Amino acid sequence: MKKLVVVYNNISNKLSKAKDLPLLFMRLVLAYGFYDPAIKKWNNMSDIISWFDSMGMPFPTINAYMAATTEITGVVLLTLGLFTRIISIPLMVVMLVAINTVHWTNGFEAGNNGFEIPLYYLIMLFTLTIYGGGKISLDSLIKGATKKL
Repeated sequence: MKKLVVVYNNISNKLSKAKDLPLLFMRLVLAYGFYDPAIKKWNNMSDIISWFDSMGMPFPTINAYMAATTEITGVVLLTLGLFTRIISIPLMVVMLVAINTVHWTNGFEAGNNGFEIPLYYLIMLFTLTIYGGGKISLDSLIKGATKKL
C-alpha cells in the first residue's frame, strides 16, 4: 500500500507541473467557440435584432449589440489571457441568457440545439472566473510585473 501511495504522489507531482495547461485549453476552446457566433452576429445584425425581438427579448437592438460586443471582446481577451476573470463574467451572462431563451426548451442534447454546449461553456467560464487565465496568459505577466513595482 505504501508503494502505491509513493507512485501516486510521484504521478501527482509530475502532473501538477502542467496544471496551467487546462486553463489555456479552456480559454482557447471558448475563444474558438465564441468566434463564429460573434462574427455571424456582426455580419447579420439586423437579422439578429429581428430574431431577438421575435423571442420577446427586451430592447432587442441593445441586447444584440451587447451580445455581439461581449462575444467578440471575449474572443480576443480569452485568446490573450487578458482580463480573463473580468470577461468571463459577462460571457457567463450571455450563456445564461442563451440557455434560458434559446436552448432550454430543446432539452439537454446538443444535437437537438439543447443547452448542453452552453452549459459546458458556462462551467468553463465559471472555472476561469475563479482560477483566472493561468500562468500561460497576459494576466500572469501583468501580475508578475505589478509585483515588481
